[in-house]
Amino acid sequence: MCYSPEADLMAGVVVGVIGVDAVRHVDRRSDLALAALPLVLALHQGIEAFAWWGMRGEVPAVVGDLAVTAYLLLALVLLPAMVPYAVMRTEPSSVVRRRMRVFVVLGVFVSIVALSGLIVNPYGAAIGGRYIAYSTSVLGGGVITGLYAVAVCTPFLLSSHRRLVTFGMINAPVVVLLSVLLSTGVISLWCVWAAVTSIVIALHIRETSTRNARAPSRSVVA
Repeated sequence: MCYSPEADLMAGVVVGVIGVDAVRHVDRRSDLALAALPLVLALHQGIEAFAWWGMRGEVPAVVGDLAVTAYLLLALVLLPAMVPYAVMRTEPSSVVRRRMRVFVVLGVFVSIVALSGLIVNPYGAAIGGRYIAYSTSVLGGGVITGLYAVAVCTPFLLSSHRRLVTFGMINAPVVVLLSVLLSTGVISLWCVWAAVTSIVIALHIRETSTRNARAPSRSVVA
């Protein structure tokens, strides 16, 4: 989510390039889900550009409506399950992976509840200045939002990878700040954080690939 369709589109291109770089450096199947996350974020940004244009009347209304639907499906249904799963898959410690499974299950639960809400209740979007205000009706509202945050943020903090832990420590307060900026109607800068997140992931994948290359006796397929 960004403050204009142009910013969304630009962020999508930048994050997409980072995502391609991350995927290119994957040498273990267990890292593929995490490496693909920037590509999902890039798609997310690109889709929202069409949502903007649809509400502005610059593309057919049906295109804008489909973009809103696709955006919400990615944000509310795919990401809460994908993020904890991706972090869990890249975790080398079996003990830590078992702990992370709790958050994968939690993320799947959030996804199911969110999908049910989108199917049963009406949803929509409107331009609210420098952001798009999405309206949805999900059972449990604030509780589900809190569980969403726990599911996607906590696995980073549990990781055995120092870079991912550091990111997790920074991620939590940044998410709160960005949420406040959006809820108060100031501006949406989620696209900036999507780019930062993607850079961290790409660096992590490169680091893992380099470490594996220096240890040829270890299997590179997980």
